[in-house]
Amino acid sequence: MQLRTPTDIPATPPQIIANARLYGTIDDQFRLLLFTARSPMKLLLVEDNPILSHWLAKVLEQEDFALDTALDGITADQLLRTNYYDVVLLDLNLPKLSGKNVLRGLRLRDDTTPVMILTASGSIDDKVELLGAGADDYLVKPVEFRELIARIKVLIRWQTASTVGKLICGDLKFNIDSRQFTLNSAPLHLTPREHNVLERLILCPGKTVSKVALMDSLFTLADEATEEAVEVYISRVRKKLDGSSAAIVTLRGLGYVLRPIESN
Repeated sequence: MQLRTPTDIPATPPQIIANARLYGTIDDQFRLLLFTARSPMKLLLVEDNPILSHWLAKVLEQEDFALDTALDGITADQLLRTNYYDVVLLDLNLPKLSGKNVLRGLRLRDDTTPVMILTASGSIDDKVELLGAGADDYLVKPVEFRELIARIKVLIRWQTASTVGKLICGDLKFNIDSRQFTLNSAPLHLTPREHNVLERLILCPGKTVSKVALMDSLFTLADEATEEAVEVYISRVRKKLDGSSAAIVTLRGLGYVLRPIESN
């Protein structure tokens, strides 16, 4: 991903930056983005304010998250029925279908995707109601983007059910907080999509991940996703794991699983 210069970032709307002393300048934010950029995990941003949605999308993309956006509840509901997301950022006051009903529909389908409510309402009653309906977190606008990113990472960490912040497969280790891989204690250098393939596999320890699931994790709606592309990235990652005690195993007709290689 090509990082943008500070002047490429759109002007920060007042809904986000309410206090410069809290949020810092755009230049400060950009330097932080350069320092913390990582490989993508997939988010769905549901926000009906186009300006706010655009600004949040730019911030999240600079953090190297893969991102789909929806401006109304019906579109969000359709995307959630057909796509995989690591976290959903959900506004409440949406046209066509309210955020509350989007959340209720998600949980009625037994979908456990983490949901963070982003809303201007700081009412305790609203917080209690939404958390009781299945929301995992609740953040009141205006949001401070560093807190938003930190909370997203917490939700992803909870989803992996890891209390130590690391996942291990043989001599391959993944730090959930920094989203960095090490192999034999040395950094493993991967392209963003190679990283995303391996990240998806290690976040599902011992479980088979289908090609369709990998396609959904790798590509956004704006990309042209193919099974052949998934095979190419799997092949590239395998080469970078060559000689290690972690291997990507193909289960024909099912998908792929990351497993440690047992020594004799």
